Amino acid sequence: MPLKVKVAGKTDKGLVRSGNEDYLHLDAENNVFAVCDGMGGHQAGEVASMLAADTIQTVFSHFNKPLLDDPKLDLGKPLPASGELLTKAIRLANRAVYNAALEDPSKAGMGTTVVATAFEADFVSVAHVGDSRAYRLEEKALVPLTKDHSWIQEIQDSENISQNEASSFVGKNVITRALGVRGNVEVDYRIVKVKPGDIFILCSDGLCGFADDDEIFEVARKADRDIEQIVEYLVQMANDRGGQDNVTVIALEVTDVFESPLPDVDVYTLPEENEELLEIEDDWLAKIKAFKNNLPEKKKVAAQKSESGGNRLTISLIFMIFIIIAVLIIYFSQR
Repeated sequence: MPLKVKVAGKTDKGLVRSGNEDYLHLDAENNVFAVCDGMGGHQAGEVASMLAADTIQTVFSHFNKPLLDDPKLDLGKPLPASGELLTKAIRLANRAVYNAALEDPSKAGMGTTVVATAFEADFVSVAHVGDSRAYRLEEKALVPLTKDHSWIQEIQDSENISQNEASSFVGKNVITRALGVRGNVEVDYRIVKVKPGDIFILCSDGLCGFADDDEIFEVARKADRDIEQIVEYLVQMANDRGGQDNVTVIALEVTDVFESPLPDVDVYTLPEENEELLEIEDDWLAKIKAFKNNLPEKKKVAAQKSESGGNRLTISLIFMIFIIIAVLIIYFSQR
């Protein structure tokens, strides 16, 4: 029986921001889900988050086998296929955002966080850059699956202070890692074994930046394992606390699995790419761009529009002829 996942997701601009720079990525066909939280002026954050998600989508939908088969893109770690592809997709997303900023000076400095999951067999690959988070919702607690790449997280780790103590620090929202701000990127990755009934939550810091893990757990628990309600309750929670930031939440429920011998593994931090690898990634991005510019679907849509237009013209002509005949019949019948 193949692995099956139910998904619910929502993104909301909040109560303060004029726009939404978060991006919600739901790919049920490939069992890949992601939250991207963009940053940058002049709507560049929105561009960055959308471009990152679009790159991940294109990789999984159209370039999965070529990218997995390319020995030049070796990660240096023996990851399962879905995890390897997810990590390569995030690296390519980083290059895509970085290159786009170089090409358009108005978008200089744009970037985005990403937290993404790819489900396969009886495990989920989790990869992230930045401070968007992944959790597993258990009966008595919310278990973090990611650790923020942020200045305040580094302070917590080095000074051994609590989350509550850290919450009062100035500059707590400063992140130390994001997609697009540098030419290469470190990606944190882990594998988690799953079973039917497991629930996972992905969110941007519009939620976890304004509520601690225990508070998120208490609100999610009230939904009684209904993933649609979990999403609604958590987004509402963020807005009830002032809605100062965009907020995005995805809830995922595993319904069926296919057993594999793969065990849980610890977190890997996959190192930054070297110059040679960056050139190879840029070559792949050029292929992806060329592919997207020549998608067969675009031609099909154009053909469908043309055919639809032709059909409408034919119907109009028939209707006009019918009216003319009716008028002639009435005219001659009265003579």
